[in-house]
Amino acid sequence: MLDCTASLRLHEQRTGDAKGHDTIQDVVRPLQENANAQKASDGDTGSPMAQAASNARVCIGCKMSLGSGCCVNHLGGSWHPHCFCCYACHSPISGDKFLTCRNHPYHKICYKKSSMPKCDVCKKFVPTNGAGLHKYHVHPFWKQKYCPMHEMDDSPRCTGCERFQSNYVQHMSLGDGRKLCLDCLSSSIMDTAECQPLYNEILDFYERLNMKINQKVPVLLVEKQALNPANKQFGHHITYETRGLCLSEELTMIRRPKPDIGTRLTDVAKPSINFKRQRQVTAILILHGLPRFLTGSLLAHELMHAWLCLNGFPELEPVIEEGICQVMAHMWLESQAMEVSRNAMDERLREFFLQQIAKNSSPFYAEGFRDGYASVMQFGLRRTVNHIRMTGTFPL
Repeated sequence: MLDCTASLRLHEQRTGDAKGHDTIQDVVRPLQENANAQKASDGDTGSPMAQAASNARVCIGCKMSLGSGCCVNHLGGSWHPHCFCCYACHSPISGDKFLTCRNHPYHKICYKKSSMPKCDVCKKFVPTNGAGLHKYHVHPFWKQKYCPMHEMDDSPRCTGCERFQSNYVQHMSLGDGRKLCLDCLSSSIMDTAECQPLYNEILDFYERLNMKINQKVPVLLVEKQALNPANKQFGHHITYETRGLCLSEELTMIRRPKPDIGTRLTDVAKPSINFKRQRQVTAILILHGLPRFLTGSLLAHELMHAWLCLNGFPELEPVIEEGICQVMAHMWLESQAMEVSRNAMDERLREFFLQQIAKNSSPFYAEGFRDGYASVMQFGLRRTVNHIRMTGTFPL
């Protein structure tokens, strides 16, 4: 381009053309524009601002400059090919066949797997039913998700918290057909001697409520098989699973007047006979191996049976007696809320056992607790108990 300009200047000097300057500009301008176009086609912008704009592009994934290398354009931006990865498996996605969910890319197969419900017990995808739907059950408290078949295939549950045993979490066998998860095992009470401090604590709880239990009732922790025969023998109100039992007996003492010596029996009028009935509590049986809060709530429940028996209450309808006993178990669990030494899982267990009392499916326990708890909340415990003694019903 410089040689061409010099030749034009020499031509101007020789011809003496007054308009030579304009002629040079007219000739040079298109030549300059052509040279710039050639540089642009070769990838050389020749402009610092254009070069900076090119380098300013960054990858959405790693936030690093894309440079002049290869990139893919998806989801409204540019990516390094190795940065555009599946949100589920974290492997690069090649091609345009992918799905997005909440602005995250997925392989089609990965999205299918991530969107299908997985059982928390067998760790498999929940199968479809006859209607092609993925139907599963969820525990109302623990939110454990599981296949419906596990309720019928004898999948083991924890006898304390009622969660199913996962394939990857071991439960401890208690030897009588029951199993215990590690969370419940950490606070479980295994034998009678270990239960005594808790028993004394609940006796103190009753005494603070001015409901002292005057008789020292024996408490025994027993296996599951020991509760069933006792349950049938003493005619206790049978529940889905018997975990506690209060055993009592009624003694009848008969007093007859002593006849005078020498009086013929035929001359003696029928003597008056006095009957005196006395009820005694012989023992409280509690299922062994249960976590502390469940064992304590069972003790509080059975001790209320004992208190009613020892204080001369008349025979009550099951819904009334079981209801007020459930109220006492609930009150004891509520009284444990102030403890700060336990861990978070123990607190969750306490909340679970409270919910179990409030939402028990047994007619006696559910209706009885609902009416009993409402009565205590409105009238207080002492007034409710006195009303039960006089009428055999709740004050509501």
